[in-house]
Amino acid sequence: MKKFIISSLALSFLISCNSSAPEPQENGEATNTTAPKAEPLKGTLEELWETDTLLNTNESVLYNPEDGLLYVSCIAGQPTNEDGGGFIAKVKANGQIAEQKWAEGLSAPKGMAILNGKLYVTDINRLVAISLEDPSQREAYPVEGAIFLNDVTVLNDRVFFSDMQTGKIHQLENNTVSTLIENRDGINGLTVVNGKLYGLDGMGFHAFPLDGSNPQTINRSFTGGDGLEHVEDSTFIASRWQGEIWLLRGSESYKMLDSKADEVQTADLGYFPKKRLVLVPRFFSNKVTAMRLNY
Repeated sequence: MKKFIISSLALSFLISCNSSAPEPQENGEATNTTAPKAEPLKGTLEELWETDTLLNTNESVLYNPEDGLLYVSCIAGQPTNEDGGGFIAKVKANGQIAEQKWAEGLSAPKGMAILNGKLYVTDINRLVAISLEDPSQREAYPVEGAIFLNDVTVLNDRVFFSDMQTGKIHQLENNTVSTLIENRDGINGLTVVNGKLYGLDGMGFHAFPLDGSNPQTINRSFTGGDGLEHVEDSTFIASRWQGEIWLLRGSESYKMLDSKADEVQTADLGYFPKKRLVLVPRFFSNKVTAMRLNY
């Protein structure tokens, strides 16, 4: 594996939200003894393919059903440096790199989402909107006080994005950035399901009301998560950056992959629902791995 030196701020930040997190209990059992017990949560991941190692320090993967392509954010440097060396790659659904540097000139691009013909991506302290038709056409939305903007999700005409360092969830609406949620230690992975906003932080897995009121905690054992994707019904798939992929269903957690011993990371994963394809950015390994989810 390619060794990589990052700033002490970025390294300590990544480690603090992963290595210090307590291990979730696997296959927790239902406590309602009057009803039949549900099947315990479990699943497997079957590796299908890997890309070439040209996706430098890739942090996030997003599947776009409109064009069938994967968009991969590549830091290509240190996660907190405003150096302009980051880029977005396009990858085919078979793992072939279609365009290594489709959108250049970013610094440390991380989470992504698509809305109204634009790819929204966080870039340290700003949110950048890139035209899917012409990546040279873009708008940048600076975020006052931002330090480590991370994941992105969308609902209707609102873009939600997290700041892992400041503990905030921001939103972009009508070209204006505002803060929706505060005081969420290590807030990272976000997704929207059936009009509800879900997220991972240092306290667990939560549903966040869109009016900014107190969240509902769904799972307290899966802490320090990175990527978050909805599978179906109440089942989600989530990653921890250092090398873990889990299934989540209510308070249940099941670990399907652990690559920490090999020092192969699992950052902000993506999901291709039709093929049950989990798309895993391998960060320092500079590649994306596709795995079929069986559960």
